[in-house]
Amino acid sequence: MMSTPQYNQQVATIFRSIAERLASQRANPYRVRAYRKAADTIEALEEDIADIASRQALEDIEGIGRDLADKIEEFLRTGTIQTYEALKTPLPDAVQAWTQLPGLSESLVAYLYTRLCITTLTDLEQLVRSHLLRTVPGFTGSEERLLEAIAASQQQALIRKAGEAP
Repeated sequence: MMSTPQYNQQVATIFRSIAERLASQRANPYRVRAYRKAADTIEALEEDIADIASRQALEDIEGIGRDLADKIEEFLRTGTIQTYEALKTPLPDAVQAWTQLPGLSESLVAYLYTRLCITTLTDLEQLVRSHLLRTVPGFTGSEERLLEAIAASQQQALIRKAGEAP
C-alpha cells in the first residue's frame, strides 16, 4: 500500500484538529463536517497536494471549495494555517475583550495576538496609529473609531485601578 504524501498528511491532520476545536466550541456542524470530509479526502489522495495546488486544481478535489483551497495554499506557503493557529491558542481575557472594539473580529484579534504579538491596548494603539492595521486582512473598521474605543477602554481600566487602590 502506498503511503500518503507528507503534505497531504500534514494538511489532513490540521483540518482534523480544526474540526475538533470547532466542534468543541459548538460551531456550525456543517463547517465541522466540511473540515472532516476534506481531511479524509486529502489523506486518501495518491498525488501530493502541492502538485495539485501548482496546477491550480485544488477545487477539483471533491469537498474542497475556495475557502479550503485558500487554506491549503496558505499552508503550502507558510507551513501553517492562521485559522488553526487562532483556534489552538486561547486568548487572555483582556485580549479576548478586544473583540468588542469596532472593526475587530475574533479571528483578527487572535491573529494580532498570536502572529503579531500585540498583547496590550498600548501595542494595539501603536499598530493602529502606524496605519499598519489597515493592511491586515480582516480589519473592517475605521481607524479613528477604533482609536476612540481604545482610549475609552484604557480610561475604564484606569478608573478600575483607581477604585482598587487602598
